[in-house]
Amino acid sequence: MHRLIENAKCEHRSLLETEAKKLLQDYGIAVPAFKLIQSESEISTIKEYIDYPIVMKIVSPDIIHKSEAGGVKVNIKDEMAAHKAYQEIIAGAKAYNSEADIHGVIAYRMCPESTEVIIGMLQDQHFGPVVMFGLGGIFVEVLKDISFRILPIKERDAEEMISEIKGYQILKGIRGEAPRDIPAIKEVLLKLSKLVMENPEIQEIDLNPILVYEKGIQIVDARMIL
Repeated sequence: MHRLIENAKCEHRSLLETEAKKLLQDYGIAVPAFKLIQSESEISTIKEYIDYPIVMKIVSPDIIHKSEAGGVKVNIKDEMAAHKAYQEIIAGAKAYNSEADIHGVIAYRMCPESTEVIIGMLQDQHFGPVVMFGLGGIFVEVLKDISFRILPIKERDAEEMISEIKGYQILKGIRGEAPRDIPAIKEVLLKLSKLVMENPEIQEIDLNPILVYEKGIQIVDARMIL
């Protein structure tokens, strides 16, 4: 059992976003550079780790829907704005749930926009761990353009998952758009398969959105339930 999962289980909770991202990093999966801010006095240290503009979000096992709690601020351009965002996030979280266990605020570099995909996993009572892939944003919400495989998967499985969705042509590049880094998506699927098989305590994973560029990807948000 990974130490992050062991710690969370001892505290009878799921992984925090910071822990989920550290776990992904331990398996070689790229996430934007981030910093956990646990007091307003630490905001001055952000620039030592991350360049502005940044995103700031509440970190609490008791606040799942961060936006509803006013717990997400984007395009923060400097330290002064970061102080204001921190104050508003903490105040909003306490107003939303006065008993919430607040671990701090995560700050990470705001990534350039690009094609969004989603990767998820759930433990099915009949089949065991199942991985899902599809285009993100409105495509997954409206078109339900997704593919599934039972874990573990091999390279061919990952390739088929990507190519069989209708949005595959978008990833290959259409109307003058450059193709996206499909091999990087495949690599994430394979590494996530390894992560899940080695950590069966994880019941659900939601990586959404994942931004896919011409070269490389960034997993912007990560949620893992034990």
